[in-house]
Amino acid sequence: MENFTEVLSKINTAKVIAPQIDYSDYVALDLSIDNEELAQSNLQNAKEYELYIQRFLDRNKAKIAFGGYLETRNLYQRSTVFKNLNSEERNIHIGLDLWINQTASIHAALDGTIHSFQNNTALGDYGPTIILAHHLEGFTFYSLYGHLSVDSITNKNVGDVIKQGQQIGNLGLPPINGDYAPHLHFQIILNIESNFGDYPGVCNAGKLDFYSNNCPNPNILLKIDNNT
Repeated sequence: MENFTEVLSKINTAKVIAPQIDYSDYVALDLSIDNEELAQSNLQNAKEYELYIQRFLDRNKAKIAFGGYLETRNLYQRSTVFKNLNSEERNIHIGLDLWINQTASIHAALDGTIHSFQNNTALGDYGPTIILAHHLEGFTFYSLYGHLSVDSITNKNVGDVIKQGQQIGNLGLPPINGDYAPHLHFQIILNIESNFGDYPGVCNAGKLDFYSNNCPNPNILLKIDNNT
C-alpha cells in the first residue's frame, strides 16, 4: 500500500488562490532566520512586511510569493500565541504560505466537506479559518485555509459538500487576518484530533518530528515547484 505522501504526489489538484495566476508568476520566498536581508530590515508590523514582500515580488517580476514549510522564523515573536512565559517558543512553520498583496479568491484543493470553521482572533493567529475534510484511497485527511476574510466563514455549515476548485472564501487583510501582510496559510493535516476551526500552524523544535509527519509539505499536493 502506498504511503500518504505517495498518494498526495499523484493527485491533480486545483490552485488554492487566485487560479487565474499562472504558476510561472510565482516565486519562492525565504522568511527564515537565515535571510540576512530580512534580519537587517527589522520588520515589526503587517504594513512593513507588506512593503517588504511587494518589493520582493516587483524585483522578481512575480505576482505570488510562496514557501515557508519547516521554516524557522522570527516573525511570530510579537504574539503571545507563539511565545509566552509558560511554554517553549513556537517558531517553525508547518504549512505553506502564499503571499499576494491584493484581494484574491481562495479555492478548495480537492473534493471534500467542511469539517469546521471559526475566527481565531488573537494577534498573530489565523483570523477566519476554514478546514475541509477529504477521503482518498483509504486516507482521511484535512486541508486548512487560514488568514481569510470574515465573509469567508458566513453562510457555511459543517458538512457542506465542497468540490475541487470551488471558491470557499477570500483572502483577509490586516488586522482581521491575524494582523499579517495578506497571505493564505495552507496546511495538510492527517490526524486533526479534537481541533475545530483551528490547528497549530507553527511548532517548536521539540515537537517537530510529530508535526512534520502529521502535516506533510503541502507542495507535494500543490506541485508549485514543478511548474515555476
